[in-house]
Amino acid sequence: MGQRGRTFPLAGREHPTAVTEPLRITFSVDCPPEHAFTVWTSQIGTWWPRDHTLTGDPDDIVLESAPGGRIYERSPAGVRHEWGRVTVWEPPLRLAYVWHLGREPVNATEVEIHFVDEGGDRTRVEIEHRGWERLGDRADTLRGQNRAGWDSLLPHFVAAVAKGAA
Repeated sequence: MGQRGRTFPLAGREHPTAVTEPLRITFSVDCPPEHAFTVWTSQIGTWWPRDHTLTGDPDDIVLESAPGGRIYERSPAGVRHEWGRVTVWEPPLRLAYVWHLGREPVNATEVEIHFVDEGGDRTRVEIEHRGWERLGDRADTLRGQNRAGWDSLLPHFVAAVAKGAA
């Protein structure tokens, strides 16, 4: 206790940082990892739902295939709205990017996806969406909104994988 009965914080604990648990989503698709990776990346514009975009009706959705590559939508007027940047490009097994769809880049979260070969033309897709704590007081709310977004987005990916694997 300090003077006049006040307590002082423990050393190194003056400014604790709250950590918001990452979103972790795992599911399997009936195709090899190469196909799942290709559908997620170079074919993203064929399956990404238009109601999960900024414009609501983009001409195209692009994920550029390299570290530093941009993820964006292109409006009918040709305007590019950036959603994120690729940080890891390891086809066909791993992809990661910073993600700021609808937010400023300084408020980006991180998405990492592993495409795990389960054998027999089956792939386990493991998604970790993290970095919520940088969003401060909005972290839990935005994490919940993104969970709902993933839940409505992923069936489109699964359908695109199945269509291409048929």
